[in-house]
Amino acid sequence: MPPAPKTQAARTAGAETPEAAAAPDASALLAWYDRQARDLPWRRDAQVPRPDPYRVWLSEVMLQQTTVAAVGPRYARFLDRFPDLASLAAAPWEALAEEWAGLGYYARARNLHAGAKALAALPAFPDTVEALRGIPGIGPYTAAAVAAIAFGRPVVPVDGNVERVAARLFAEATPLPAAKPRLAALAQGWMAQPAARARPGDFCQALFDLGATLCTPRRPACALCPWMPACAARAAGLQQELPRKAAKKPRPTRHGMHFLAEDPEGRILVRRRPDSGLLGGMLEIPGTPWRDAAWTMAQALPLAPIPGLDWRALPGQAEHGFTHFELRMGLLRAAAPAGAAPAGFAWMEPAAARAAMPTAMRRLLALLDSSPPAGARGTPRRSRRTP
Repeated sequence: MPPAPKTQAARTAGAETPEAAAAPDASALLAWYDRQARDLPWRRDAQVPRPDPYRVWLSEVMLQQTTVAAVGPRYARFLDRFPDLASLAAAPWEALAEEWAGLGYYARARNLHAGAKALAALPAFPDTVEALRGIPGIGPYTAAAVAAIAFGRPVVPVDGNVERVAARLFAEATPLPAAKPRLAALAQGWMAQPAARARPGDFCQALFDLGATLCTPRRPACALCPWMPACAARAAGLQQELPRKAAKKPRPTRHGMHFLAEDPEGRILVRRRPDSGLLGGMLEIPGTPWRDAAWTMAQALPLAPIPGLDWRALPGQAEHGFTHFELRMGLLRAAAPAGAAPAGFAWMEPAAARAAMPTAMRRLLALLDSSPPAGARGTPRRSRRTP
């Protein structure tokens, strides 16, 4: 029989300890995983006799805040270019930035590069959570995932899927993020079972699959879940409500104006952003700082990378969402005379630039789709709004 759900007060207070809570059967989850495991590129690597820690690490970094569908083809392409730790550590940042363009959350790429350099200097890949945490850019989740999957360490990496499973199994009503420590403790408690400790990597990946395919944020498929008999939220009819989340503050909007200069050969002027901060180290179309107030052309023109050109505003705005704010960007366009690029800038073929730029800059370039070339006469057609 399923355990009786906690009262609302007990759930909210987190009164029940992880040790006292009824543990779901690890062997049932593993049996389900053996039948239903997702066929993912980083799981079916036949080139090595056991999981390669470099590839496990790479896949986990790529999957953070990015969907499995988006990562699949990019993972294979990344390995074609950087097949091992040594090749990634030796690569210039520009090569890695180009390969990462479009995946978002670009601090991950900077951390990956720094971590590769640190790992390449060691005699062996660290195989414990503690040692992995000493590598630049490897946080608690990634360290636990690599330790469990690549080295069989009995630890549970806790991501959003695992938090959701734990919150429902134990009917934990404390909203996130306040509930995170308790949910992590509950999840780690599952590893005390012999079946989980015998197959730590598979057990962790089974948790990921359970959250991604059955215990989903909306309309969980409880009837198919191997842990349904132990789920307190299911017994109380709370599965669709949990985990609860604290109300988010509305994100502010920031504004920028960018300058697209084109030389007689059709190349565009680009620069690389500073290593620190948003989109650090990535290529961009030069522009103003991003600020709370919208820019007028008169305010923006003194910041143009090439003064004195006939800058014309393109219709429409490009929009892009960052974690903490929404960004709206306008684009000014001008034809530039032949000559060397100003210091700190470079001329680049548009297709190559677009391929190497982050999504925010690609959305800005989309404003060109229905505009005439720089310097052309006539009124440009209305630009399509970017998605």
